Amino acid sequence: MLFESERIILRKMTAQDAEVYHKWRNDIDVMQTTAPLLDVYTIEETEKFVNQIISGSSSKSYIIVEKQSKKPIGVTSLIKIDYKNRNAECIIDIGEKDAWGKGYGAEAMKLLLDYGFMELNLHRIYLRVFSFNSRAIKLYEKVGFKQEGISREAIFRNGAWHDIIHMAVLQSEYLEKIKN
Repeated sequence: MLFESERIILRKMTAQDAEVYHKWRNDIDVMQTTAPLLDVYTIEETEKFVNQIISGSSSKSYIIVEKQSKKPIGVTSLIKIDYKNRNAECIIDIGEKDAWGKGYGAEAMKLLLDYGFMELNLHRIYLRVFSFNSRAIKLYEKVGFKQEGISREAIFRNGAWHDIIHMAVLQSEYLEKIKN
């Protein structure tokens, strides 16, 4: 499956992506705002993780590729897909720091939401975001996510406790938003 926008392509994650994903997964700056556990992983652990992702039936994971350079810059996924209740959790990481702040995350998120709502016919897509990740919160609100709740002081980072914010967007809300 291949999706594209003006500047990026989302392509299905493959076993060959383990190496670049390993680099991102072990970069503290990249994982600081998205990973609940900051850990160091071996290449074997990352390869096993990637293989679990690509072989699982309850997830769809895509590498975000910058069109012009053909360089992988991140990953986005729908995980924990519940086909009966038409729900899925969404995650996104822009792993290449030189791609941060350039709108690639918004483009990737729109492609993923289009796929989730228009192709998979999901009813609700949700996510969790750390309260200190204001850039991500702004992006999620921009594409239609609404705050549903807060897990208070659920993550410890940089010597302090932070909340985890739960957000979601419904299919009807998203379709209405893109129609306007």
